[in-house]
Amino acid sequence: MTAGRWRRAGSALFRMTVVWVVSTLTLLVLAGLLPDFQLEADNGDSATRVAMTAGWGAGAFGLLSALVWPLVVRALLLVPALVLGLLVFFLNGSLLLLALRLIPDGRGESNPETAIVVAAVMSAVASATSTSLAVRDDEAYRRRLSRLADRRRRRRGEAAGPGTPPGTVFLQLDGVGHATLVRAMGEGLMPTVAGWLDATHRLDAWRTDWSSQTGASQLGILHGSNHDIPAFRWYEKETGDLVVCNRPAAAAVLQRRAIERTGDGGLLTVDGASRGNLFSGGADQLALVLSMAARRGRRNRSRAGYFAYFSDPANAVRTAMSFVVEVGREISQSTRARIRKDEPRIKRGGLYPFIRAFATVVERDVVVTAVIGDMFAGRTAVYADLVAYDEVAHHSGPRSRDAAKVLERLDRSLALIAKVAEHAPRPYRIVLLSDHGQSPGRPFDSRYGLTLKELVRAGCGLPVPARARRTRSGAEARDAVRVVLRRPAQAGAETLPDPDSDPVVLASGNLGLISFPDTPGRMTREELDRRRPALLPTLANHPGIGFLLVGSEAHGAVVLGAGGVEVPVAELVDGEGPLAHFGPGAADAVRRTDTFPHVADIMVNSMYEPDSGEVHAFEGQIGSHGGLGGEQSHPFLLSPRDFSAPVEDGGELIGAEQVHTVLRRWLTECAGPQVPLGIRAPAPDDAVAVEDGAAPGGVVPDRAG
Repeated sequence: MTAGRWRRAGSALFRMTVVWVVSTLTLLVLAGLLPDFQLEADNGDSATRVAMTAGWGAGAFGLLSALVWPLVVRALLLVPALVLGLLVFFLNGSLLLLALRLIPDGRGESNPETAIVVAAVMSAVASATSTSLAVRDDEAYRRRLSRLADRRRRRRGEAAGPGTPPGTVFLQLDGVGHATLVRAMGEGLMPTVAGWLDATHRLDAWRTDWSSQTGASQLGILHGSNHDIPAFRWYEKETGDLVVCNRPAAAAVLQRRAIERTGDGGLLTVDGASRGNLFSGGADQLALVLSMAARRGRRNRSRAGYFAYFSDPANAVRTAMSFVVEVGREISQSTRARIRKDEPRIKRGGLYPFIRAFATVVERDVVVTAVIGDMFAGRTAVYADLVAYDEVAHHSGPRSRDAAKVLERLDRSLALIAKVAEHAPRPYRIVLLSDHGQSPGRPFDSRYGLTLKELVRAGCGLPVPARARRTRSGAEARDAVRVVLRRPAQAGAETLPDPDSDPVVLASGNLGLISFPDTPGRMTREELDRRRPALLPTLANHPGIGFLLVGSEAHGAVVLGAGGVEVPVAELVDGEGPLAHFGPGAADAVRRTDTFPHVADIMVNSMYEPDSGEVHAFEGQIGSHGGLGGEQSHPFLLSPRDFSAPVEDGGELIGAEQVHTVLRRWLTECAGPQVPLGIRAPAPDDAVAVEDGAAPGGVVPDRAG
């Protein structure tokens, strides 16, 4: 053994010894503080004997944590992440009880409740001590990473050496608009990002499609096509399926459709990793990828990403404790908002505190750790989605103090990733981007007293709840029906005649979709006027609605606005007519969506108030995205200046598909041409209903080359 190896072995032995000694002292302190935890016989022991007992216990617990815990976590990979997080304390406490039973003469004793506390403290102290010792030996840390990278390259038949091209890490801050990022940097909330912008990066805004939501944007960014994604959820008449982008089976179908359309497996097909995303991007390495969540193949276990994180019991305990703290933080913040009578405000009870804690703690920790592991492994391309801000902004508001605190914590995660990049076995370029922004505003039903579905039913002459009938909007809608039917307004009338079947009304932020299942194909405004004559005027003239898109026998499609305004889609102009307040690019966005096979019979965009930037979501959100209007349509792209400019000559970056082209160009600049996957045509039996909960076969294309 060379002198260097002896030195490294000695360093490792020293660290193990220090951790063991610190763990032993921790056990002794806890035994003195906790009455239900003891390390001595009932009749007492000498100090030496107690110390030896503590040493046995600390050693046994450390050994079990290193050997047994990873096996337990791997066995629980199929358990949902939220359940696994809640099991962490129980599992760790069980290991401690087992460790105490291994102490000679049975001197270790604890009840289960105390064992959970002791195990949590032990794991945290051991992890902190080990990390502190490792960080102090920076050179050893670099050597270890270099060895890991060399070993990986040898397995792949790659050449090692100083000429290794840079890798690229794409970090998506879900829901953080361009204006939000600029405000956060100006207010000192994100010093890491501000430092990048000052020294090494450039900041650009880009414009989403009409459907300004993660399903459309991320599919376009990762797979190069978001064709026929009209909203977050929509109804497909030919199959009767309700497609929702964040359902695993639906995400798998959408990914397959994009691959078939482009003939390309995705942005990450060459040595890539996909972390926390809706779609895989063609990556081999997956963690928390929704489109693969229903698959159980050895190569595609989406939950395998949990193993790398939770295999360390200290990580598991730390995340579980942070989870509990975050639940308490949300309950406290929502209670204060009710006491202050903040407006706008929505209900934040039920399971929401736990959903928020999962998004802001569990998913963040797993995704960040996975990205760090990818950089340690020297992977070529990594794309990760951090969803924390988007989740909190929906319920607290995009400009709220709650959301600002989330941005601060995300900045610390970015700082950690940047620090790790300094020690990675290859250089890395970090690209920060978002998929959309968020626009503030009271929900539609909170502002006008009835939901979009109730307004549609009233406009169709269908029964609506008494609560909605008593509102001004509900009364106006019902009076419009009576006028069209040439009936006088009647006080206290309960119902109106029912025409045909109920419409399907869906919400995607401030974008609404109305479909009539009894009519095949896309209904035209002429047919709607014949069958439901009050519906379009009721919707177009409502103060909470900005404009409608509907098919037309005479013009192909038209956009309707208040006061009887009607503009053929082909003649739409930004800043005029119904689109007067929606900014540049609105006309093209509407025209593109009009070409989609699954565009709804009636597409409804809420009003937009330019002075306040507010829209009205058709679902219970005070920060929303999904349609046109305000900051939701303007995400950002923060890229290293080493890369070519996203768009030449000061042009505008428009649409997620164009963002995909830019990111693919940057990968080529870093690591050479990105070879696409070979595409296998799906078998006829691959198609399945998107609501059956199982991903279709043939989603993952065959490898080529």
